[in-house]
Amino acid sequence: MPDPRTVALITLGCARNDVDADELAARLVDDGYDVVTGEDPTADVVLVNTCGFVTAAKQESIDTILGAEGNGRPVVAVGCLAERYGRDLAAELPEVAVVGFDGYATIGDTVARVLAGETVAAHEPVDRRTLLPITPVDRPGLSVPPGHTPAVDLPGTGRHRLHRGPVAPVKIASGCDRRCAFCAIPRFRGAFVSRTPDDIVAEVAWLAAEQGVREIVLVSENSTSYGKDLRDPRLLETLLPALAAVPPLARIRLSYLQPAETRESLLDVMAATPKVAPYFDLSFQHASGPLLRRMRRFGDAESFLALIAGIRNRVPAAGIRTNVIVGFPGETEADVAVLMDFLGEADLDAVGVFAYSDEDGTEAADLPGKVDDDEVRDRAARVAALADAVSAGRAAARTGEAAEVLVEHVTGDGIRGRCGFQGPEDGDTVVLGGTAAVGDLLAVVVADSDGVDLIAQEVP
Repeated sequence: MPDPRTVALITLGCARNDVDADELAARLVDDGYDVVTGEDPTADVVLVNTCGFVTAAKQESIDTILGAEGNGRPVVAVGCLAERYGRDLAAELPEVAVVGFDGYATIGDTVARVLAGETVAAHEPVDRRTLLPITPVDRPGLSVPPGHTPAVDLPGTGRHRLHRGPVAPVKIASGCDRRCAFCAIPRFRGAFVSRTPDDIVAEVAWLAAEQGVREIVLVSENSTSYGKDLRDPRLLETLLPALAAVPPLARIRLSYLQPAETRESLLDVMAATPKVAPYFDLSFQHASGPLLRRMRRFGDAESFLALIAGIRNRVPAAGIRTNVIVGFPGETEADVAVLMDFLGEADLDAVGVFAYSDEDGTEAADLPGKVDDDEVRDRAARVAALADAVSAGRAAARTGEAAEVLVEHVTGDGIRGRCGFQGPEDGDTVVLGGTAAVGDLLAVVVADSDGVDLIAQEVP
């Protein structure tokens, strides 16, 4: 019997793409392939799971495809860039097989054809919002949108974990119904579809019991919309306690909250439910009310500050992070001043600053009032410098604070992990002294900080 063929799977982009990669790996393993991560010179074929969100991410995806192709092995492109551009991407890279989301169900067959030297027809992009009814409650019976159905009947999941650490992302929904002027994601990810609570609880139970996962990170394009298509817009408030009841699990982290949809009742549940991390990932995008309206967003500095105050009244040690866009068409220096004043007053733990760039198929690409590219970069640099200073100050202010660290790495250099209020990309904590194993939850006291990173001492 011939040895199984090996697929090197390279994944770019966000945690949602990481889940997709695990599902792709499950399909491939079920079809008899060996799957390795990253660039492996022994692999027979390279599968690049691309990102197509912003210009820099698209370029990284293209560079990665070119690098893999340059090593002389066949390459298959999947993911958001492949879904979004399909034939155009294939025309630019004729030796690469370009597969959209609906091709995931037969990815093993596609890889076999590529290895046999066959030409695979390029994916034909469509506006995926048109694949499902406009009204959310008219989307019954779906656990995930077309192209994302779990691959194999593993206990509770269709995943083959590619990264075996104690933290795992779990997708609770896919797609988005919002129409933010700057965002193309709904066009290629499709309309919003929630997974059922039973599916999610089963997957988390499998991860915790069989995969050694201690923390799950609940991800989607918009977590606060969870359940609206299942006729219960407050379903997240019952899902969190159900997940907390999974015995081996230590921590639940919720991400991608829309401020306009973040109800008081959700904050109450997050604050009161054991195991839910004191972490609030709020997508503000800006603080100038008029500019936010132009972005097709809601809120302003005053309402955002009130939301932050409500969180800290419930959870004084809460970690709060956000993303902001600088240089959106029509943005003025007065708008930038409002944003910077807001960031100074909000005292956030982490802020991702993005310089605006036009995205194909978005309303913003055709708006007047474009800001000069050099000015966009200058404004983004100013805002980022302030954001970094605020976040470092927030970390320094935690000196003397008690916390719990989930251990993620133990090396000769020491113990490293994250407190509940630290997100996956928002710094980590070094624990001085003592011994621990990956997956342990340590009680610590913060002793010092280095930027957004913390140094802590284990409590005896």
